[in-house]
Amino acid sequence: MSQTTDLYCVMGNPVAHSRSPAIHARFAELTGEPITYERRLVPMDGFSQGVRDFAAQGGRGCNVTVPFKTEVPGLATECSERVQLAGAANTLTFRTDGSIYADNTDGLGLVADITRNAGVPLAGRDVLLVGAGGAAAGVLGPLLLAGARHITVANRTLAKAQALVQSHSALALLQKAELTALEPRAVTANFDVIINATASSLAGAGVPVPATVLRPGALAYDMMYGPAAQGFLDWARQHGAVPRDGLGMLVEQAAEAFLLWRGVRPPSAQVLREMQQSTTA
Repeated sequence: MSQTTDLYCVMGNPVAHSRSPAIHARFAELTGEPITYERRLVPMDGFSQGVRDFAAQGGRGCNVTVPFKTEVPGLATECSERVQLAGAANTLTFRTDGSIYADNTDGLGLVADITRNAGVPLAGRDVLLVGAGGAAAGVLGPLLLAGARHITVANRTLAKAQALVQSHSALALLQKAELTALEPRAVTANFDVIINATASSLAGAGVPVPATVLRPGALAYDMMYGPAAQGFLDWARQHGAVPRDGLGMLVEQAAEAFLLWRGVRPPSAQVLREMQQSTTA
């Protein structure tokens, strides 16, 4: 008896660079789950229509990448607590009753990659989060829950950083963590972990913060991966930090989405190793 293959995708603009199809294909192969996963480029003003079209075509779920993450909650019937806190989502599940469930696995993926794959504890650490858009919003809550002692959110538009800090202030108080909003040029402290959550790498722009933010041996993490992250990684290496791109975050957040959709946790560490080896080969 043949098995029905369920359809999933990643939506974004741009989306051609996304390695999510390869990751989910490998997850499916290793777990025996019958899925097909594709890329979908949607117009900048056509995200909601793209979601409706995909659901009508039998799609079971989709990942969402730039620049649509903050649009996702408005399309969902139900949002997870992570989405409610962040105001952004990256994972949609289309239920059989026609309802849509939104979750955000970005922060789970980031924390897993930093703490498990890179072996850098976040508990008691000082963290600089650069950016205040959907990507930053999706990871701030999980960073607080991971036990960071102090997090500074640095953003060119200070009001956006302040709004993000305010929306997470209750969680920070609960976690006994300090949370600060600053413009990048106003950051004078140094940090154990620096996370670039801006689109500066994708746009080929310079690093938005001075090298003085890096403590010796600090982890400098760009949420982008591949060639887009190279400028940030080179900057980090030149100033004595440990560079890491977001490939591990991509794999780990995909694993969380796969678990949500299929009820099976795929071997994410194995898939990350394979992808890293294929990149350096």
